[in-house]
Amino acid sequence: MQFNDTILKAYRGEETSYVPLWFMRQAGRSQPEYRKLKEKYSLFEITHQPELCAYVTKLPVDQYDVDAAILYKDIMSPLPPIGVNVDIKPGVGPVIDNPIGSKADIDRLGEIDPEHDVPYVLKTIEILAREQLNVPLIGFSGAPFTLASYMVEGGPSKNYNKTKAMMYGDSTTWFALMDKLGDLVIRYLKAQIHAGAKAVQVFDSWIGAVNADDYRYFIKPTMDRIFTELKDEGVPTIMFGVGTGHLIKEWNDLPVDVIGLDWRTSIQQARAMGITKTVQGNLDPAVLMADWSIIEDRVKRILDQGVSQPGYVFNLGHGVFPEIHPETLKRLTAFIHEYTAQS
Repeated sequence: MQFNDTILKAYRGEETSYVPLWFMRQAGRSQPEYRKLKEKYSLFEITHQPELCAYVTKLPVDQYDVDAAILYKDIMSPLPPIGVNVDIKPGVGPVIDNPIGSKADIDRLGEIDPEHDVPYVLKTIEILAREQLNVPLIGFSGAPFTLASYMVEGGPSKNYNKTKAMMYGDSTTWFALMDKLGDLVIRYLKAQIHAGAKAVQVFDSWIGAVNADDYRYFIKPTMDRIFTELKDEGVPTIMFGVGTGHLIKEWNDLPVDVIGLDWRTSIQQARAMGITKTVQGNLDPAVLMADWSIIEDRVKRILDQGVSQPGYVFNLGHGVFPEIHPETLKRLTAFIHEYTAQS
């Protein structure tokens, strides 16, 4: 089984024979095989069974011929081991019954020991990396702000008022929480890399709610520490968030290798802003519900911008959602490979 490292070359800014791609949330949700599994198992139950979790992770690689696998799990996975009571409620999302409201609450949290606390995550990676995949496996973690938003709000939020109130009104507690979560992310991602992940992505899904000045003061130092610590591991690191066009210049300063763009900021705009790193993205996933002629037109426009210089990986601007047909993703993968192939 020949290993295809095209995406790693692209992440390093090297020339590639075609544009590599993967899709956020490519594993699960829209796949009939996954839906059948969910009739029997919850998300946490799947992720706690390494063989089953490896099957779900590998399924889109087999079905779509994408250039990377993304580990199937939830960003909440490392929180229960440190003392955060998380329940994934259908139709709602992560709900936490012991939210963080004070420095004392943070002091009660433990430290993660990945080998002891989440061995099923590491075993899944080992199975995939050593036995099953011919493409790189991407590991991931939620970023401190996004994890903190769930921990402080007690669940999903539209405005993050409690989170921002802590950030603005109790900075001592806020920075203690950032330090705690920064340590968690570093340990968690290093363990994934040591288990066999060939790249790691940090999802700061809700950081777009923070303006650039506040990001620079309240969050960026922790992100700088995370990526500095990961640099020594020698694998590509990726930063992604939603609604973050105003923050990507801040990300460009971080010791991160790749900047993921959502669909609100074009690749051309990002590069015009001075983004010098490899970029990843950024088709609006809703486009995949349209006729193929529309999909093809939108994708060509993105690809033409992406290939204007080395260092580009195609992806969606957010995750695959359940209504997207697997055949569309398969056709899209083949089209991108063919359209960008160098003769």
